[in-house]
Amino acid sequence: MTDQPTLVVHQVSKRYPGRAGVQANDRVSLTVPAGQVVGLLGHNGAGKTTLVGQIVGLLRPDSGSISLAGHDAVAQPGLARRLTSVQVQTACALEGITPRGAIRTIGRIRGGSRAQVRARADQLIEALDLGPWADRPAEQLSGGVARLTAFGMAAVVPGALVILDEPTNDVDPVRRRLLWGQIQRLAEAGTAVLLITHNVREAEQVVDRLVVLEQGQVVAAGSLAELTADGQRDLEEAYIAICGRSPDPTAAAPDRLAEPQTAGSAGSENRP
Repeated sequence: MTDQPTLVVHQVSKRYPGRAGVQANDRVSLTVPAGQVVGLLGHNGAGKTTLVGQIVGLLRPDSGSISLAGHDAVAQPGLARRLTSVQVQTACALEGITPRGAIRTIGRIRGGSRAQVRARADQLIEALDLGPWADRPAEQLSGGVARLTAFGMAAVVPGALVILDEPTNDVDPVRRRLLWGQIQRLAEAGTAVLLITHNVREAEQVVDRLVVLEQGQVVAAGSLAELTADGQRDLEEAYIAICGRSPDPTAAAPDRLAEPQTAGSAGSENRP
């Protein structure tokens, strides 16, 4: 833990050009200290993805500043990407490789030694209960296994900041609990974690602080206790009070474990 937060976003704004002139972010400020999990909540279209793009240097803000591990992330986008590990919301391209191979490859790219990467990959595979699928071709993997593999790729040699965008999508309930445990362990090891989700029930599992985005603006920020300060509502009720609408519904998680089937086979909704 250090006095200076790993990530400091200050008054960041971004408007997309064109006739619509969409204001994606409007003076957004937030911090993510080392050793903490900060949840970024918001509906689809609230500005979460745009903000991530700016943090990792893929989009340049119109105004404001972003500091990452003490460096100017706007002026040094390449360095920002090296300092950040990201699990994106979209499916990770794994064709032609196994989960174990994918996790090890990313670990080596991020500078880990061969021995370190092999040991850490094996640790993650065991912790996430991925053993039965670890050495199967990607074409035989379910969506849930692919999501867990993507988390492993982000966590094998984590940057100073780890960004997780809807990390539990398609993951079965048992492995969701295992995944939350690994997210907490990242923070316990001193990593700053930005957890992006519109599932407020899941956000309660691991976050130290929460930031709520609505129409590109931060409309609330604080600890779970602060956002539910009246003591008579849970986080979902607090979200409704803050935003004036319910959180986005999420797809039902699989209710049982099953061996993954090849792509296109029947019953895929029940795969992990």
